Amino acid sequence: MNLDDRTPKQILPALIVFGVAFGLLEAVVVVYLRQVYYPAGFAFPIVMLPDTWAIVEVIREAATIAMLWAAAALAGRSRWERFGWFSLLFGVWDIIFYLALFTILRWPESIMTWDILFLIPLIWTGPVLAPLLVSLLLIAGGSLLALRTRAASRFIVKRGQWLCGSGGLLLMLYAFMANHGVTAAGEVPVTFPWFAFLAGWLLAACVGWHALRVNRINSE
Repeated sequence: MNLDDRTPKQILPALIVFGVAFGLLEAVVVVYLRQVYYPAGFAFPIVMLPDTWAIVEVIREAATIAMLWAAAALAGRSRWERFGWFSLLFGVWDIIFYLALFTILRWPESIMTWDILFLIPLIWTGPVLAPLLVSLLLIAGGSLLALRTRAASRFIVKRGQWLCGSGGLLLMLYAFMANHGVTAAGEVPVTFPWFAFLAGWLLAACVGWHALRVNRINSE
């Protein structure tokens, strides 16, 4: 069978299995890392890793994104379909990662527990609820986008949608990186900018829904 002839029913289960397995693998790696670097427990204020090991962590994170994208690229035929599958994979991977950590370590203690989320290009921090909300949006939007572009590969995003979507993304990025300086200094973040985050999340969700709806109507 030609790879381009596969149906969503053939693609989706394989991608979900990959996302779940990758999330479990990532959680196991983090369990080992915490045992090495934080044997007394992982909590704020965070003792930052030495520069050499911080670089290794950045490489690991970049490799994770590359692997998720590679799987999506193999599954999709167009750039928008690939982006949709990547979004779905990222969301599944992230949710399974936290579920596995809770199962193994009973961490996070709640969805409001703070975590270091990413290190590229700055330190991302926030309550676990925030990345989970992003993951749910990625799963819903990514799967709909991939299925839509699988059926009709032509997908048009207008300038206004680009601007609004970019604005939503920038607001969420600001929220995640707002406490970079505090965390890097070994201090405890006091607040998370929920207003900026939720505004960005809602803006991104509305733009995504509108773009999908407009393209569906135009294809009928």
